Amino acid sequence: MEKFVIQGGQPLSGSIRPNGSKNEALPCLAATLLTDEPVTLRNVPRINDIEVMLEVIADLGGTYEWEDDHVLTVQTADVETTDLDDALCKKIRASILFAGSMLARKGGCKLPPPGGDVIGRRRVDTHFLALRELGASIDVSEEGYHFQSDELVGTSIFMDEASVTATENAVMAAAVAKGETTIQNAACEPHVQGLCRMLTKMGARIEGIGTNILELEGTKGLWGCDHTIGPDYLEIGSFAGLSAITPGDLTIRDVVPKDLRMIRLVFERIGVTTELRNESGGRADLFVPGDQDLAIQDDLHGNIPTIDDAPWPQFPSDMMSIAITVATQAEGTVLFFEKMFEGRMFFVDSLISMGARIVFCDPHRVVVVGPSELYGSTLESPDIRAGMALLIASLAAKGESTIYNVGQIDRGYEDIDEKLRSIGADIERRPAGE
Repeated sequence: MEKFVIQGGQPLSGSIRPNGSKNEALPCLAATLLTDEPVTLRNVPRINDIEVMLEVIADLGGTYEWEDDHVLTVQTADVETTDLDDALCKKIRASILFAGSMLARKGGCKLPPPGGDVIGRRRVDTHFLALRELGASIDVSEEGYHFQSDELVGTSIFMDEASVTATENAVMAAAVAKGETTIQNAACEPHVQGLCRMLTKMGARIEGIGTNILELEGTKGLWGCDHTIGPDYLEIGSFAGLSAITPGDLTIRDVVPKDLRMIRLVFERIGVTTELRNESGGRADLFVPGDQDLAIQDDLHGNIPTIDDAPWPQFPSDMMSIAITVATQAEGTVLFFEKMFEGRMFFVDSLISMGARIVFCDPHRVVVVGPSELYGSTLESPDIRAGMALLIASLAAKGESTIYNVGQIDRGYEDIDEKLRSIGADIERRPAGE
C-alpha cells in the first residue's frame, strides 16, 4: 500500500496530456474476444483496472503484449474456458463486460459478481434484460451468474435505463447475433461510441452511433483491427478543476471539444473559465487560467442554484466529486444533487475536515457554501473519483496533506503523481507505513 504526501498551495503551470479513456479501453478489451485475430489498441492507459482485465483474458487462454508504453496487441485465438476467475473479477466492475463477448464467442460463461467502487447500488438486471432478449438464459446464484445461449438472435430491445455497461454488453452480443437488432434508450457516452467505432472496424454493422437508438445487423464473424482509444474526458475535467483552484495557467493538450461541452457548461456555472485553442480535425487544446475569480452563477428565480447529474449528454456522475471540490473555492452557495449513486457524497466529510463549508442534506444532496480556506489533512481515498477530488483539494490547501489508499486513484489515473510534478506540484509517493 502507498500514500501521497502533498505540500499544497504550489503554483501549477505548463501543459499536460490526458491518457486514453479507461472507460473506453475496458469494453474494447472485452471485445477482443469477438475475434480470433489480433487486435491492436493504441493510447491504452497503463492503470490497474486495465492490467486486471488483461489477466482475466490471459486466464481464459488469450495472449497480450505491450508493443509500446500505450500500444497493446491482444489475441484470443485459444479461449480455453468459460469460467472466469473469481478473484480477478471481484477486483473490478468492468468484469461484467465479459458476459456479452463470451456469449458471442463461446455461447456463455460463468461470471462471479463484479467488484469495483462502492459508491452505491449498481444494477446488473439491465444487462440481464438485454441479453435475455437476444436469447440468453441466465442463472443467478450466490456464486455469481451463469450465462448461456445456443444461438443469439437479433431483436428489438428497450433498455429500462441507459446503462453504459449494459449497452456495451448488448452491442457486443448483437454484433454477431443472427438478424437485426435495435437497442432503444441506449447509453451514448463517448466511451460507448468508441467501442462501437472499434466494432465497426472489426466488421460489425452499426448505425446510430452517438444516439440513444442503435441499429445492428449481425454478422457471423469479426476480424482483427487497429483502434485508438480516445482521450479521457473525465481526466481532462479533473485537470480543468485542479487548474481553476490553484495558482498558474494550465494547457490540456489534444482534447475532443464535443466531449467536454456539458462539463465546461457546468464549470461555467461555478465561475470556471476555459478556452479552446488550436482547434483542428475535431481536436483542440483546452486552456485553463489559474487564480480565477470563482463565483456561483445566481439562479434566475432567486433559488439556490442546483448542479445535478444524469446520463449522457448531461453532467457525468463521475465529475460530481471534482465539481464539489471546485465549488468550495467559489463565492456563493450551490446545491449538488447526485441522482445516480447514494454513496457518491460521503467523501465530503474529508473536505469538511479540511475546512470546507458543506451541509450534508442526505445521501444524494449536499450544499456547498464558499469560498473556504482549505488546510492540509490526513485523508483516505474511498474511490477513484473522490480520491482525485481529495488530491485536488490537497494541492489547493495550505500545508501538508497525506492521502492513503492511493491505489484507488491509480485505478483511473495513470502516473498521476508524475504528471502533477511535471506542472509544479509538490507531491511524493511513499510506502503507507513510512
